[in-house]
Amino acid sequence: MDNQRNLILAVLLTILLIFGWDTGMKYLYPEASKPRPAASAPAAPGSVSADPASGKPTREGGLTNAADQALEARDLATALSPAGRVAIAAPGLSGSINLTGALLDDLVTNRHTATSDKNSGANRVFSPAGTPAQHYAQLGWSGQGVNLPNARTVWAAPQGAKLTPQTPVTLTWNSGAGQTFTITYAIDEDYLITAKQTVANAAPAPIKVQPIAQLNRTDKTASVSTWTLHSGPFGAFDGSVSFKPNYKDVLEAQTVTNEGKPDWVGFTDIYWMSVLVPGQNAQGSDFRAIGNGIYLADLFYQPVDVAPGQQVTTETRLFAGAKESSVLDRYEEAGLAKFGHSIDWGWFFWFEKPIFWLLKALFKTVGNFGAAIILLTLIVRGIMFPVAQRQFKSMASMRAIQPKMKVLQERYKEDKQKLQEETMKLYREEGVNPLAGCLPIFLQIPVFFALYKVLTLAVEMRHQPFALWIHDLSAPDPLHVLNLFGLLPFTPPGFLAIGILALLLGFTMWLQFKLNPASPDPVQQQVFAFMPWMMMFVMAPFAAGLLIYWITSNLLTIAQQKFLYARHPQLKAMVDKERADVAAASKRAK
Repeated sequence: MDNQRNLILAVLLTILLIFGWDTGMKYLYPEASKPRPAASAPAAPGSVSADPASGKPTREGGLTNAADQALEARDLATALSPAGRVAIAAPGLSGSINLTGALLDDLVTNRHTATSDKNSGANRVFSPAGTPAQHYAQLGWSGQGVNLPNARTVWAAPQGAKLTPQTPVTLTWNSGAGQTFTITYAIDEDYLITAKQTVANAAPAPIKVQPIAQLNRTDKTASVSTWTLHSGPFGAFDGSVSFKPNYKDVLEAQTVTNEGKPDWVGFTDIYWMSVLVPGQNAQGSDFRAIGNGIYLADLFYQPVDVAPGQQVTTETRLFAGAKESSVLDRYEEAGLAKFGHSIDWGWFFWFEKPIFWLLKALFKTVGNFGAAIILLTLIVRGIMFPVAQRQFKSMASMRAIQPKMKVLQERYKEDKQKLQEETMKLYREEGVNPLAGCLPIFLQIPVFFALYKVLTLAVEMRHQPFALWIHDLSAPDPLHVLNLFGLLPFTPPGFLAIGILALLLGFTMWLQFKLNPASPDPVQQQVFAFMPWMMMFVMAPFAAGLLIYWITSNLLTIAQQKFLYARHPQLKAMVDKERADVAAASKRAK
């Protein structure tokens, strides 16, 4: 009766895990499907007035509402007219500078496409003010008693100017009161733009101005933010990266003043970021919510006095683009503090980054990240092969002392503490380590978690194909059993999105368990029988690359077990006998 009760409990817990998994993931990985509270502050000029709750954030980020996407395409066609713009052409970025306001509001990444379709065009990073995907950078000054340029100021540029790594561009505006303002933009081969703000005072009296740099963006294009992957405002202050606050915190507070000297400040999505890197005399920074889902990252400099006949220049660098690990590390080596840590690797970055490095090295060799994941699995299993041999030796030793264990259990069945003492004494005398069988599993957990983080975070893995129907290793298997592998026009919920890879995972795990010794406990037998299929449901929503790793690991484990059984036939005979004994006992129990 106890066994039946335990079996029913195990089945109920399994069902709860399977059907509760999707709910739990939505709780831990919210998709912001609830409407956001309305901000009390009035909307800034040029802010988007569409419903900020339309569409749900995704891992990719970007507009998800069809109406917003159509409006964005229409607005871009109008806003990006060549008239009144200076073209940007660099290996990493393309786009243009808006002469009205001297805004950097049109940037796309040349090395990354918008979707997995290679013909989908470059992924857009910045969009002009007023478009649904509004995101731009603005440089300026504040002060009193001075005629200053603003967002409506039309700047002058040299005829035929184009911003390239070889040709900086200088924009000029004259106040009409003796001051000349200039902004000189320079761009490198990747994603870094350097801006020098200069004010020259030809008036007879001194002036005081405060240089300011600002990022303006909507949260409608934000990627999904989770407890393990931050998306939203962030920065580095006093040499330490802070992945906070989130958009909700800024919305509630209206203004969040950052503590410490800003090394850089801005916004991050999972794959992209835009940050301002101050030059000298930075005073502070903050984040602001100005309504309608629009947020600002502000960078303030110390006010400066400009004497007659003098000029003052302030330098600010802007990073806007993909969070490519090698590029970020190179910028950090060049002096941008903690730039390589702008990727949210978490506490285990010391292990995750080497795994990523190895994966990239394998990719350079084979030219396919799916094949690189398989090779990574082979390397990991090869390193752990000696451990597996010791595991099998320990398993054989454990089975050899089972008769002695049963004697101790009978002798001390009323004294649990004494039984534990005698059991540990027996282990020492026989040279048996009962935890040796768990060691390979524990050793694989860090590798599995590191690969999960790499597939989730690394833009280098984004849209990387493997073979056949797997066009993106960082996304779940796109073909599902319930929609007849894409023939029916609907997407099953996460816990029922069973694809070919999930089926292979369950099947290979079942084969692996079939080679293990049978448990004498009927309840444990049932749990092990359910486990492969339960994991099939649990793992189905994860990245395809992660399932490929696990399937390959299962196949290698099966091959390894068969090899070791061949080398230790006495252990194979022992396992077969135990299975036969357990099967006979089960028949007698019925």
